[in-house]
Amino acid sequence: MKKFLVIQTASIGDVILATAVCEKLHVYYPDSQIDMLIKKGYESLFEGHPFLKNVYVWNKKDHKYCNLLSILKKVRAEGYDLIVNVQRYAATGLLTAFGKAKETSGFDKNPFSCFFTYKVKHEIGVHGLHEVDRNQRLIAHLTDDKAMRPGLYPSEAVFEKVKPYKSSRYICVAPCSLWFTKQFPEDCWKKFLRLVPEDTKVYLLGGKDDIALCDRIIANVAGKNVESLAGKLNLLESAALMRDAAMNYVNDSSPMHLASSQNAPTTAIFCSTVADFGFGPLSENSVVVEERSGLKCRPCGLHGYKQCPKGHFDCAYLIDIKELTNRL
Repeated sequence: MKKFLVIQTASIGDVILATAVCEKLHVYYPDSQIDMLIKKGYESLFEGHPFLKNVYVWNKKDHKYCNLLSILKKVRAEGYDLIVNVQRYAATGLLTAFGKAKETSGFDKNPFSCFFTYKVKHEIGVHGLHEVDRNQRLIAHLTDDKAMRPGLYPSEAVFEKVKPYKSSRYICVAPCSLWFTKQFPEDCWKKFLRLVPEDTKVYLLGGKDDIALCDRIIANVAGKNVESLAGKLNLLESAALMRDAAMNYVNDSSPMHLASSQNAPTTAIFCSTVADFGFGPLSENSVVVEERSGLKCRPCGLHGYKQCPKGHFDCAYLIDIKELTNRL
């Protein structure tokens, strides 16, 4: 095996978790060419990556299928020994099936799986089965059964950029999520931050869309050593800052996986979702914080909702803040 292509064009978190497949292939085939196909917007994750050679970027927003066909031509010309597709959707299934690779591997739920060389049963909700374990099954015939931790590689220049933020003890808090029911409530974050010791610096992380929420949080924790870096750091810069934090507080969202990629200490807050779906933190020093009352309505969905289906959002409000402060 000399050439591999790993396909994951879903969300940021999914892409980060898929790097565990690349890590494993690199261990077993250190001299091989390993490439990835991802969605446009996430390519900065792999700037300066030490062993990924090519990163195909699929623009899904403009001329989606024309762009896919263009990538298909490049893939076919490359002549891969193995294409690994960790997704279950038809578009990437088509590219896998007709990418002219010697072998292909993917999940049985993909509409084109009948054309794959290796088909693996896709299971969600199996206790203890993480997404990296699911994905590892796709290459187990070439490696082994043990999944690796995902990996991202901020450059020295990236670490130099965030170095000024590391002059004292600090924690990182990523308060936002795309889904309302996966996000610890704003008032709860404020309550927690008021309990953080004065000698601990707090950095709020997020994208440009998260600036308003972070600013509102800061406005309501007057006197605390809190600074918003929302919209100021890119993904790799955020990962580099999280690596050396005393603790990283995150939702069930992409910053959790950034922390996992750096083996950074993590406290992951799960509201409407549960870690048994297979998307929990993977750092050695990591815990999941959630309500302990045994709500019958939880989990209410795999991806979260724009509002609580029951109207009370108890899966968030019943979380004990002490479980967060105990991790300071």
